Amino acid sequence: MGQIGYAASFEQFHPNDLLDYCKLAEKNGFEVVTASDHFHPWVPSQGHSAFVWSWLGALGQATNLRFMTGVTPPGWRYHPAILAQAAATLEAMYPGRFALGLGAGEALNEHIVGDYWPEAPTRLERLAEAIEIIQKLFTGKVIKHSGKHFTVESAKLYTLPDAPPPIFVATAGPIQAGRTGKTVDGIITVGAADEKVKMLMERFDKGAREAGKDPETMPKMLQIKVSYAATDQEAIDKAVVDWPNGGMNFPKADIRNPEDFEAMAKLVRPENFKNRVFTSADLDAHVANLQHYIDLGFKDIHVHNVNRDQESFIKAYGEKVIPNLKW
Repeated sequence: MGQIGYAASFEQFHPNDLLDYCKLAEKNGFEVVTASDHFHPWVPSQGHSAFVWSWLGALGQATNLRFMTGVTPPGWRYHPAILAQAAATLEAMYPGRFALGLGAGEALNEHIVGDYWPEAPTRLERLAEAIEIIQKLFTGKVIKHSGKHFTVESAKLYTLPDAPPPIFVATAGPIQAGRTGKTVDGIITVGAADEKVKMLMERFDKGAREAGKDPETMPKMLQIKVSYAATDQEAIDKAVVDWPNGGMNFPKADIRNPEDFEAMAKLVRPENFKNRVFTSADLDAHVANLQHYIDLGFKDIHVHNVNRDQESFIKAYGEKVIPNLKW
């Protein structure tokens, strides 16, 4: 049996409102929450970007849902040792409910610390080294590390869970997919053409087997973006206004400011959302959209409704979508 997750968009909503949406999601059959970790919204009009790590503890108290960061980039705003401490604390407080979702990051959020923003290969190097540090600290031993990108001096986590939280890595390329299978517990990817999704999962499986792991037992998480509204036209119109970055079919990791995205948003048209955000008022079509990915083998699908009307989306999915999925 699989699970449908609710994507909590910190770029779009006040954290108190997101707590309410998550409580409503729990009542409507969602089983897990993915919470984005941003310092800035994509465009100024999205209006929010609270500190997700404060909120995750509140979510643990307010619900019985499982939850994860989706995703946190180690090594820029947060040293890997601090992320290890934060993740271990949440898993100690809420055993079996937290997972650490990691990614290579985007200049939009990470440039604020003033470090040089490198090319993608260096970002992936930093991510790999950070994961190594986090995993060592999860052992509870005293850690010393002197690497290409990070230094750790005599650090030890004293508050540890019975078992470390699983680590997921957001992955979009074949090399990183193989590395993810080798080094961590699960993979996160986004909805894309079937051929690309299958290729990434094959590379992940291959990497896992090379490390002596069984990929069939390793979680593969897919995040898909939708816009649900009363009419098809309203669904696409709201996507264009509330999530214009969803229509930007180009790499965005090197763009630094919400104002730059706002300028680019003026060029976004409804047709740019095709195959990127599923826009429909037809709940049977939403069922078919999710069922397609279930049939591809995903058992962990997180849905981000990109428009502002979260309550209608959550209730509609709880009544007409989630109960009609066949795992």
